[in-house]
Amino acid sequence: MRWVQRSKRQSTRRSNPSRSSAKLTLAVDVGGSKIKAAILSGRGKPLAEPVRIATPYPCTPKVLVRTVVSLASQLGDFHRVSIGFPGVIHEGKVLTAPHFGTGIWRGIDLAGVLERRLRRPVRLRNDAEVHGFSVIAGKGLEFVVTLGTGIGTALYRDGLLAPHLELAHHPLRDNKTYNEYIGERAREAVGNKSWNQRVRYAVSVLRTLLNYDRIYIGGGNARHIRFQLEGDAKIISNDEGMLGGLALWQGDGPWPAARKVD
Repeated sequence: MRWVQRSKRQSTRRSNPSRSSAKLTLAVDVGGSKIKAAILSGRGKPLAEPVRIATPYPCTPKVLVRTVVSLASQLGDFHRVSIGFPGVIHEGKVLTAPHFGTGIWRGIDLAGVLERRLRRPVRLRNDAEVHGFSVIAGKGLEFVVTLGTGIGTALYRDGLLAPHLELAHHPLRDNKTYNEYIGERAREAVGNKSWNQRVRYAVSVLRTLLNYDRIYIGGGNARHIRFQLEGDAKIISNDEGMLGGLALWQGDGPWPAARKVD
């Protein structure tokens, strides 16, 4: 699988960014509860405060595309687009979209549609994978888990992204999947104290399963963690989900090399 730049056309509604300037990236983080967007400099820094909007439901392909285009119109110009999406992605197409309805999303060429609407090349990956690109050190076996509406995961070895595993839908305990056991609905149902116990158990299971060197815990619900983390674990900012977008444009291989951006 290789990344393909589908379109080089420039929008008639946008000024053409200077060819001599550093590439600017529109980074979009699509979440189950919020959609965030920002323009990143060539060094991966936001040029202004990100814009945020509550994720609209029902979130059909047309609704999401319209929302992303609207957010982009509130920001400055850009050369390219990176998008993190909560589902399985293959060559720019959506295979699963658990929060939005896989039935209406399966096979949608979201990258291609957005390229035509934004008149810029688009690269699309799973949101947890994009999240991880901004925080991993690029050494050893590193694992990212995002706690939000659902559970996102991504695994990296020496900075290279491994094939995606849908651990969120794998049974964890009492015939409940990770999503059902520690997702947002579970937190609301059992309360923060019991939810923390569940998250602590889930992290211990993942440590046994993967034998990772480092685990990064992000997502909107990471702020609710109250138990003492092991030395190999770190809480990461939810905004990293946008900042990792620059990594999708680094490297020419099928799994873009991820490195920490200064």
